[in-house]
Amino acid sequence: MLVGYARVSTHDQNLNLQTDALREHGCEKIFTDHVSGGKFTRKGLEEALEYIRPGDTLVVWKLDRLGRSLKHLIEVVNNLHEKGIGFQSLRENMDTTSSGGKLIFHVFGALAEFEREIIRERTQAGLTAARARGKLGGRPRVMDEKKIKMAQTLMQDPNYSVREICETLQVSKATLYRHLKKCPGHQSG
Repeated sequence: MLVGYARVSTHDQNLNLQTDALREHGCEKIFTDHVSGGKFTRKGLEEALEYIRPGDTLVVWKLDRLGRSLKHLIEVVNNLHEKGIGFQSLRENMDTTSSGGKLIFHVFGALAEFEREIIRERTQAGLTAARARGKLGGRPRVMDEKKIKMAQTLMQDPNYSVREICETLQVSKATLYRHLKKCPGHQSG
């Protein structure tokens, strides 16, 4: 059985082009969404994936209608494959139920993995270069030594409440206590 899935990003857009093409292709059941492809929750897609059975084929009008990204698209199609479900994209003329379609899809998968690896390598090289120049990664520290000393002094003065100290230093209670706990000789009360 051919099961269709169509998606448009906004309610202003129309699904007719996609649903007409899916019906013409022979889809007996069509699920739809009016939601951005970047959204994690797409009710129509979830319903389609629950409905479809081994031996069926999920059909989309175009690849970008299914996946949030190439990585997500590959994950969805691989999950379908593991369940014995085929996948077709009409515009790209891709059909994972054929050997040629499987090959093309595996090439896409390899390219996506290659891209992720290059990004990871560049990130690591950038971090290494920054460390060599004395730069540390991560968020900037909220409390420097000056603020910590000021906090220690204010904490010893009974005229200031913890809330007032936090407001003065513009930090949360958790941040204040975390930094004071690291200081030798400090006891939180």
